[in-house]
Amino acid sequence: MTPDQYCKDKAAKSGSSFYYSFMFLPPDKRRAITALYAFCREVDDVVDESSDENVARTTLAWWHTEVTAIYTGAPQHPVARALIPVVKQYNLLQEHFHEIIDGMEMDLQQHQYADFKALQQYCYRVASVVGLLAAEIFGYTDRNTLKYAHDLGLAFQLTNIIRDVGEDARRGRIYLPLGELALFGVHVNDILDKKESEGFQKLMQFQIDRAQRYYQRALEQLPAVDRKAQRTGLIMAAIYRATLEEIVASGCHVLKERVSLTPLRKLWLAWKTWAKN
Repeated sequence: MTPDQYCKDKAAKSGSSFYYSFMFLPPDKRRAITALYAFCREVDDVVDESSDENVARTTLAWWHTEVTAIYTGAPQHPVARALIPVVKQYNLLQEHFHEIIDGMEMDLQQHQYADFKALQQYCYRVASVVGLLAAEIFGYTDRNTLKYAHDLGLAFQLTNIIRDVGEDARRGRIYLPLGELALFGVHVNDILDKKESEGFQKLMQFQIDRAQRYYQRALEQLPAVDRKAQRTGLIMAAIYRATLEEIVASGCHVLKERVSLTPLRKLWLAWKTWAKN
């Protein structure tokens, strides 16, 4: 199996919405963004699939060395090898890959966040940085497109947090800012006990409204001149915003279920968004 094929299989098996947004890209950009996505999946899986925290730390430290090796031409992992031509062709910054790993390490160090400012640093590392790298691959002429990519990545991560509240809590992680839980009279134990109080519903609506504001701000910052080049991000925005709408429509039972769109609906949204833009 070639490094590119490994990345392609990694992306396809994940079932992620990102996979559907890649389908309309030209081959070189599709290979590049698939390699980037596979890298993100690999380092994320280190944390999510390891039962031993020390093993996870050691593996993430090894990934830091692999990132350095990508830029010297001698990495071992197939994903890292697939990224060698990508970082050169699209001039991707080494520090951004290290920041993604730093974000994954935060999941080992911190399981709760006092306020939104603290959560923002985590979201920046695991999502906004990915958005900045993706923007380089898709291409842009106006640097304001990077502001769009930053905020869109943040919006995606906020959507993930909303969708996965129950699932994350069962892993011992609560990303909803503790100050905001207190504001709506929600206790951490309420989340662990799957207690869908009126306060919890108001808390989630607060989270959803904020995510939507970030989507709106991101889209307003995308210069018209780069809209066509950044269509893949717009496809993702359409799919993720539809997921938010589905969460609301289903009663926001995120403590007990994980809402997701069907593959057919994702494909329809991807085609419709690509054709419109």
